[in-house]
Amino acid sequence: MVEPGDDLVGQTLAALGAMGEALLDGDALVLAQKVVSKAEGRYLDLRGVAPGQRAKELAAEVGKDPRLVQAILDESREVVRTAPNVLIVEHRLGHVSANAGIDQSNLPPGDGKPDDICLLLPEDPDASAAELRDGLQAETGKRLAVVINDSLGRAWRLGTVGHALG
Repeated sequence: MVEPGDDLVGQTLAALGAMGEALLDGDALVLAQKVVSKAEGRYLDLRGVAPGQRAKELAAEVGKDPRLVQAILDESREVVRTAPNVLIVEHRLGHVSANAGIDQSNLPPGDGKPDDICLLLPEDPDASAAELRDGLQAETGKRLAVVINDSLGRAWRLGTVGHALG
């Protein structure tokens, strides 16, 4: 498990070494958003979130925890669509997604219930990718590209696609 403050450059290079792999000039490395968000400490404890009136109204409409809906609103520019158990928004970064990319799966529960903890997208995925690229290049001397990827459900369609956040 990746923890807040972990060195993703070091962990990535160690994992590659353990697999007998090495980075080459021109490689593009794709990291899961969840790993980057965890290392950046983008956890949110919903016990500290006070839902406003709009969040309470939307929560009743879609059947979600009002605290989670407030977190979604805080990460969003606009609500695009609502339906039972569906809240599609334009994230502050500009992409349209369910729940502003906020995730509650595969997270450590902390000292509360699992539903009390969620993980936000990286604050600035482009900057995160650039920092990782620069660190990997400094350690390896190779010219690299780094992509931070998230799985993204296509609104109103079946399936999931990989989406480059940064």
